[in-house]
Amino acid sequence: MATRKTADLLTKLFGRRGRKLLGCALLLGSVFFATTLTAQTPQRPRILGVSHIGLLAHDFDASRAFYGQFLGFEEPYNLKNPDGSLIMTFFKINDDQVIELYPEHAPDTDRMTHYSLITDDIEAMRAYLASKGFKVPAQAHKARIGNVSFDVKDPDGETIEMVQYMPDGKTMQTKGQFINPNAISGHMTHIGVIVPPPMDPEYKFYTDVLGFKEFWRGSADGQTLSYVNLRVPDGTDYVEFMLTKEVPEPTKRGGAHHLCLVVPSVPDAVAKLEAEPYYKNVYKREIVVHVGKNQKRQANLYDPDGTRIEVMEADTISGKPTPPSTAPPPQASTAPPQ
Repeated sequence: MATRKTADLLTKLFGRRGRKLLGCALLLGSVFFATTLTAQTPQRPRILGVSHIGLLAHDFDASRAFYGQFLGFEEPYNLKNPDGSLIMTFFKINDDQVIELYPEHAPDTDRMTHYSLITDDIEAMRAYLASKGFKVPAQAHKARIGNVSFDVKDPDGETIEMVQYMPDGKTMQTKGQFINPNAISGHMTHIGVIVPPPMDPEYKFYTDVLGFKEFWRGSADGQTLSYVNLRVPDGTDYVEFMLTKEVPEPTKRGGAHHLCLVVPSVPDAVAKLEAEPYYKNVYKREIVVHVGKNQKRQANLYDPDGTRIEVMEADTISGKPTPPSTAPPPQASTAPPQ
């Protein structure tokens, strides 16, 4: 009503031009309000890739030998308790990626403790997730290796560590060092995480909140969706949803909670592993080369706790993209409790 009276008054004073002036003023006002609102809303900083995966070991020395002797990754640094016992150690894949290995805190638990994503502005990421309603600490913390990070839980309760590499942190201080040219791989291309039904909350978290982009989905049996691949918004790494009707028991999650190492040739990588003394003396399991549903050559290894290490080629066997599955995601089991 007030705007109409103002328009009538401007019309009397300036004619039709007065209404145009009012229209322009309202338009400028709405643009200013929208711009101000956008400036006040935290924006998502970049997510550059996968930093690491954290794994628990029942027999720490056995797992240490698997990742160090068998896969060939060097340990650039570790953390110790006051008595000299190890809190954890790090196996370096490349200058940005490691595998974190911890002695187990209790037996028969999930072997994957968390995985981590790299950002270039940790405080902006913390503020952004807080603005979206996710529980985050009042501030990021500086870890003992010098990087700054914080944890957030996804809708399924999985822990994701957001990390920013700092100039004085060990990640940057050891750049170009402790990289074994004979290691099985130089890149961890993805992390596999279990996603039970319904898939939508998890999918929206990764796409709508974190900005991941889906680039492929596949089905193991052609009837029900099994995998969804979501790439980080500012890099090439990705997270693979391992869709299940129910979450497996903690001791049976190692096949789904996995990490993937990319190699130029899977047959060559397998031949290299089978020539290692560790394979003949310790591992002693057949390593089968096969073509996955994504039409890429791959082979599966298992560490002493059953965590799967997928060794995979970057390209499909045909060199062409594999069509995505149109199968529906699994539904929750409706069987009555026993």
